[in-house]
Amino acid sequence: MNAAVDLPLDSTELSFEAAGDALVRRSLLPSGVRVLTERVPGSRSATIGFWVAVGSRDEHPAGAGHPATYGSTHFLEHLLFKGTKQRSALDIAVSFDAVGGEHNALTAKEYTCYYAKVQDKDLPMAVEVLADMFTSSLLDPVEFENERGVILEELSMAGDDPADVANERFFEAVLGDHPLGRPIGGSPDTIRAATREAVWEHYRATYRPQDLVVTAAGAVDHDVLVDGLERALRAAGWQLDLSASPEARRSTADAPLAGTRALTIVERPLEQVNLLLGVPGLVATDERRPVQSVLNAIFGSGMSSRLFQEIRERRGLAYSVYSFAPGYSDAGLFGMYAGCAPAKAGTVAALMRAELERVAEHGVTPIELERAVGQLGGASALALEDSDTRMSRLGRAELTLGEFQDLDEALRRISLVTVDDVQTLAADLVARPFSLSAVGAIDEAAFHGTVDPSTVPTAVETTATTTTGAA
Repeated sequence: MNAAVDLPLDSTELSFEAAGDALVRRSLLPSGVRVLTERVPGSRSATIGFWVAVGSRDEHPAGAGHPATYGSTHFLEHLLFKGTKQRSALDIAVSFDAVGGEHNALTAKEYTCYYAKVQDKDLPMAVEVLADMFTSSLLDPVEFENERGVILEELSMAGDDPADVANERFFEAVLGDHPLGRPIGGSPDTIRAATREAVWEHYRATYRPQDLVVTAAGAVDHDVLVDGLERALRAAGWQLDLSASPEARRSTADAPLAGTRALTIVERPLEQVNLLLGVPGLVATDERRPVQSVLNAIFGSGMSSRLFQEIRERRGLAYSVYSFAPGYSDAGLFGMYAGCAPAKAGTVAALMRAELERVAEHGVTPIELERAVGQLGGASALALEDSDTRMSRLGRAELTLGEFQDLDEALRRISLVTVDDVQTLAADLVARPFSLSAVGAIDEAAFHGTVDPSTVPTAVETTATTTTGAA
């Protein structure tokens, strides 16, 4: 494959070869269900996922006769494993355990996925069980209350992890009032307030044929998978012969950000400060994403990166330090993380910002660029040895990007990045308002000069807590 392949929502059948002699096929069923497969030569296992483009950002407050749905996405991730008319929770677990398979789910900000990895001969079973879970969950009232307790414990566990708390505060600070700024798992308050009726309404409104995307990679026969999926969905009562268009993809225009925050401090009596510093970044479909990948590799990915070398190797100020650059449909972030002693936190934050400003002012070297391209190429190739990664790539391509890139195309785009491209993007990023979140025994004065509260419409927030639970 020499170029990315578009995935139009009105195309009923697509088939093309990808790097490594893989065969990618896509079918759009009349009901709006989309099925994408990647057959990988030599595979003896397959990973399959049932996706909906519904995440934490899609929850809403009460209004117009509808209850608040905050926390519903996380509840559904748990409850779909708790039984259907045909299977109990134990039946679902035994189905996969008995064949040595894996099954799980993940909730994200823009999607939810229920997935399984099995031997090729067990793929029909995985299709049948996942389809039953997806379409026919009972959301049993007793199980609902049980899972409320489980989710609250999960949030408490995350709340006891200062890195998790700092990360949640960072997203809130950078993205402000945007729904992407909300925590994926909900908060203790929203989980306690959630009702079974609200979660049921959310389930029925968003888990429909036109919302469903099924992706599978590895040892998979596309036609056999589609046939088995159709049988399983019909058995669940879905009418697949009705004409329906797939749910439209989200807008990819940059969303305006309001309610952002320059500095958030959560005071806790800890030995380390977990801090994140960064700016709004690029949306997932921005044509500069390959440039950002290269910038991130040079700046803060790996032991040869600038952040690692400057902050850990040369100065010994932190054990863990890195950068990251998540992208969503209409917003993104470019962030830096470090964990360090409280007395060093101000210095570390200032050095992280200064290093990004140095790239913006002086650029990077051709040797750094070459090394980054090699790092990204090798890491991408190794990741694709796993059918989980290939299955997830199909889901992201269908739900968010609207195009499929194989390894060759991804590497081609990265190879076109120049040192000037990297410097230009760095200059764009440093011109954006910086936000910082920190959790530990630290106060506002430590970060004087690193962030400027006057550049954003909200004041510094200082939250003191020494108790467990999500902050």
